[in-house]
Amino acid sequence: MVMATTNSTAAHASLASVTLEVADVEAAHRFYTAFGVDRHISLRASDVRSTGFRGFTLALTVAGPATVDGFVADAVDAGATVLKPAAKSLWGYGGVLQAPDGTIWKVATSAKKDSGPATREVDEVVLLLGVEDVKATRQFYVDQGLTVSKSFGGKYAEFAPGQSSAVKLALYKRRALAKDLGVPDDGTGPHHVILGSTTGTFTDPDGFTWQAAA
Repeated sequence: MVMATTNSTAAHASLASVTLEVADVEAAHRFYTAFGVDRHISLRASDVRSTGFRGFTLALTVAGPATVDGFVADAVDAGATVLKPAAKSLWGYGGVLQAPDGTIWKVATSAKKDSGPATREVDEVVLLLGVEDVKATRQFYVDQGLTVSKSFGGKYAEFAPGQSSAVKLALYKRRALAKDLGVPDDGTGPHHVILGSTTGTFTDPDGFTWQAAA
């Protein structure tokens, strides 16, 4: 289950792309285009089933609450299910939804009030992996050549983004991530996400698959 890398781990590595495995590529493409995030991900057909929590979320950071509401509304209109309605919290404003293909998305802002009109701009996209041991998995990725940009002990780790991807990679405790998203933490089957690597092909300790990006 641990790595089978094809390139030297001395090389600088980063996340180059994110590919979601879906049952119906055409339907998923329509949804993600309507949602407004199609340029941040790729899609691949897969008929392998999984149940429960897939162990990750994609999080959008936007400018203000009105923009959060706009993205959530567009997603719901296109067929998404709301897992957590957008609401204020200690850290800002945000909501959680599940795409028709099963992928969970979080849309949030640190702003509690709008400083301007709603836009369709995304400030940041983060692929957050739920892992059993943040410290061990962080070290695994360091050994693969990724660079840590933020780290909070065994709770959270974030890696420097690559030049070829607008998506940032971060690690969070699986149980804590599921709780934050409002779902049970149990699940079976594949994660249904493939991470594009700038170096080689490997699988991390929690079963997330990396493949050399084209």
